[in-house]
Amino acid sequence: MNIGYRLRSIREEKNLSQGDIEQRTGLLRCYISRVENGHTVPAVETLEKIARAFEMPLYQVMYDGDEPPRALSTGRNGGPPEWGSVGKDARFLGKLQQCLAKMPEKDRGLLLGFAENVSRRKRAKLSA
Repeated sequence: MNIGYRLRSIREEKNLSQGDIEQRTGLLRCYISRVENGHTVPAVETLEKIARAFEMPLYQVMYDGDEPPRALSTGRNGGPPEWGSVGKDARFLGKLQQCLAKMPEKDRGLLLGFAENVSRRKRAKLSA
């Protein structure tokens, strides 16, 4: 997923300018432009600010499928809990988010690009 393209398309769907997002988030317009053009990978906290500016939850900003995502099951309705929603996995996921937020922008982009390539190869292998 190209997060910059996704953010731009949501912003344009909502008829918002980069200036509107700047006013709602406090982020500089040039930073928003760099994110939308793929020059910068934003931290999770920054994505949360942008999601609030769009008046939508973060998961909707990150999801670009054709069908709406199914809700995470926490085991209440008989389904097993999803990975990262409870217990040890949730604590690990929280620590991972904190580490990514503290990581320099260049390193974060490298790591996320690597993860995207691994994911792409795995999907290609499964479809073959």
